[in-house]
Amino acid sequence: MVRNSYAKIVMRKGSCCGNTAVANDISKSVGYSENELNIIPEGANLGLGCGNPVALASLKEGETVLDLGSGAGVDCFLAAERIGKNGKVIGVDMTPEMIEKARENAEKGSYKNVEFRLGEIENLPAADNSVDVIISNCVINLVPDKRRAFQEAYRALKPGGRLMISDIVLLKKLPDAIKASVEAYIGCVSGAILKNEYLEAIKAAGFQDIRIINETVFPIEFLNNDPIAKSIIEDIKISSEEAKETASSVVSIKVCGVKRGV
Repeated sequence: MVRNSYAKIVMRKGSCCGNTAVANDISKSVGYSENELNIIPEGANLGLGCGNPVALASLKEGETVLDLGSGAGVDCFLAAERIGKNGKVIGVDMTPEMIEKARENAEKGSYKNVEFRLGEIENLPAADNSVDVIISNCVINLVPDKRRAFQEAYRALKPGGRLMISDIVLLKKLPDAIKASVEAYIGCVSGAILKNEYLEAIKAAGFQDIRIINETVFPIEFLNNDPIAKSIIEDIKISSEEAKETASSVVSIKVCGVKRGV
């Protein structure tokens, strides 16, 4: 379901929100700078993120970075600028059309230190103890088995490696109508879990020094721009007041953790 939905986004050659200008406005509202959006290849930003994990990952020259759910490559290309020609960025996505688009963008931007691999986050196509930093942007909420996803991230990180994720979590449970909505799942809403459960899943995987760097209410204006959000409201026939109340319980967090040396 998720794979098919994101394939359609690529195939219509637009963003989740219909055009590049809107996608860039959304990205700037969640932490991307004008300069960052200008240096990446056109078409790499689809407006699908809920934060800017690259800005907070403290990437260093020569590091190997793994992006979980890399989409069209926006965060991979920004990471590549940080780690330099001696570093490497690996993007993993389960949608073939996204991988194809990301590879086209990499070629267009002449990125020699970025590669994209088709695979699922619960079974990462990455060797044990092989990467320095793992980033992800509004993707783990779409994964059915979140504990497995964090276990795989832990496995792939080198001892001393870092996890830096932007994602959507809940402050309280969603109404049943939204929880059951297919569109809400694809739109990163009903797939989200309670914040304490999310943090517990990271801890259970073995990560230490887990911290929430930033937490903000998911911007209510997204409901006005996002056709997926609009379809949810129309489909389940909830009032605008109910929609706003639900939106207030959906938050974007930036969370980090460390795989301590063994």
